[in-house]
Parts: sequence; structure tokens; C-alpha cells
Amino acid sequence: MAGSMARAALRRGGIGRRLARPPALGGRAAAAGWSGPAAGGAVQYCAELVRKRDYQGFLCSLLLPVESRTSAFALRAFNVELAQIKDSITQKTTGLMRMQFWRDAVEDIYSDNPPHQPVATELWRAVKKHNLTKMWFMKIIDEREKNLDDRPYRNIQELETYAENTQSALLYLTLETLGVRDIHADHAASHIGKAQGIVTCLRATPYHCTRQKVFLPMDICMLHGVSQEDFIRGKQEKNVRDVIYDIASQAHIHLEHARSFSKKVPVKAYPAFFCTVALDDYLYNMRKVDFNIFHPSLQKTSTLLPLYLYIRSWKTTY
Repeated sequence: MAGSMARAALRRGGIGRRLARPPALGGRAAAAGWSGPAAGGAVQYCAELVRKRDYQGFLCSLLLPVESRTSAFALRAFNVELAQIKDSITQKTTGLMRMQFWRDAVEDIYSDNPPHQPVATELWRAVKKHNLTKMWFMKIIDEREKNLDDRPYRNIQELETYAENTQSALLYLTLETLGVRDIHADHAASHIGKAQGIVTCLRATPYHCTRQKVFLPMDICMLHGVSQEDFIRGKQEKNVRDVIYDIASQAHIHLEHARSFSKKVPVKAYPAFFCTVALDDYLYNMRKVDFNIFHPSLQKTSTLLPLYLYIRSWKTTY
């Protein structure tokens, strides 16, 4: 009942617009695909990597308390490093080697012996400073590794599991940098991370289609009689838009659920959830173009996003 009401709200427009240089590298760091150090050291390297590859995450991290900010950049840089492996390889074996580098790097970080790689160096500092939980790093690596296979998600639950083990795990770590270890905050992070994963999948669909790939949940595509070829050809018929509507609705449901118990979440945790501003904005714009996933406006980052984020940072909400 709650799910159908949230889907109806999405269709009607119920989404508000709430808006020191590291040493030269050797074999293991090279295996990670790192091409060289940036001027200004590891902190600047992480921040610049996030700014270029995860601009929304970059903006969100800037608004975190100063004692958490550099650690948040390290976490997001780690996520970027793993995320870009899949698109940068032609053979799965290469991807597995790079994933193994990061698995070994995390083990070494927790043994106080990080590899000479700027992201790993900053992760080590973050782990020491905030006593971050090793399990979340391993979950992210394991899930990203499983995702190296070029196949669509079998159903929406499989996509949600992927999002939980990547985006939600990243939020759990971000909460730890804020000094928050709370069951209600973790519950909110779980739903927001799932919404983030779903929106990321939707946002990337036009790009994947240009590479003859479709990763959208097969069960929803089959429900509406839509094939992968329909997406690859950029079709915009109603049944194609209905697939997108159903998937987007699930992201909206997760956001609404995360907000339904916000009064139980410590206010100190709210900065970890600034990413909801960009999610709201994307889903709002999606509704405006009637769920046409290929509409050019959906591929642009809102010029007002920094303002929306700044406004949100002054409110006790997420």
C-alpha cells in the first residue's frame, strides 16, 4: 500500500526539490591503474579525483564538518577507483587483478602498512582517525568485483543488493567519520544508499546504451514487454517509459521510507545524507520529462545544485 502511494506521488510530482607527494609507484600500485601523483599530495589527489569523477559527491563532502572532510574525500576516491575499473578494462582478468590490489591494500591498511598509493594513504589516515569498520570496505570490493560481469540485474532486488553493498556501505563509513554509530542512522543510510544505487543505474543507462549494454532489471523490462534492443535503439514509447517509471518509483519509495523516521536519526548524522538533494533533483527532472530516460536534460548536472546543497546544510532535515 505504501509502495503504491509513493509511486503515485512520483507520477503526480510528489517529489519536492529539497532541495606531501607519495613515493614513486611500483608493481602493486601500478596494478591498481594509478597513473601518477597529483601536485599537492594525497589529500589533493583524492579531492581532485572525486571532483572530476563524482562531482555531486565532491559537493556533498565539502559541506561535511572539517574533521570529517578529508576522510570523506578518501572514501569517495576509493569508491571512484573501484567504480572506474569496470569501464577501463577489456578483459575481466585485468579487473580481477585490480580488485585484488584493493583487497590487499585494505588488509595492509589495517596492518598499518598501506601501499604507496595516494588513495590508500588517505584511507589509512581515515581508518586510524575514525576507527573505520573493515567489513564495509570488503563488502564494497566484493560487490564491485561480482559486478565486473556485463549482465543486467535479474530483478530490482538484485540491483538493491548491489546498491546496499556499495552505496549504503559507503554511507555507513561516512557516518563513522562523523562519529555516528546508531541503528536508526544506519537504517536511513541503507534506504538512501539503495535509492542512490537505483538512480545511478538510471542515470548511466544512456551511456551504457551507446556501448550496446543495458543493465536495467530484467523483471521490470519483461513486465512491460521491453527488450534490451529497445533501449539500445533509444526508443521512447510508453512501455519503455513505464519501465523507467517503475524503477524510479522504487528509488522514491526508499527516500520516503528513510525520511519517515528522521526524528529518530541523530542530527549529527544528517550531513552524511546530503546526497538526497541530488537524488530528489534527478527524480524531479525525470518526472518533468515524463520518464524519458534519454532526454538531454537528465544528463546535465543542475547549476543550482550547490545552492540547493548549501540551503539543505542549514536545515535539520535530509
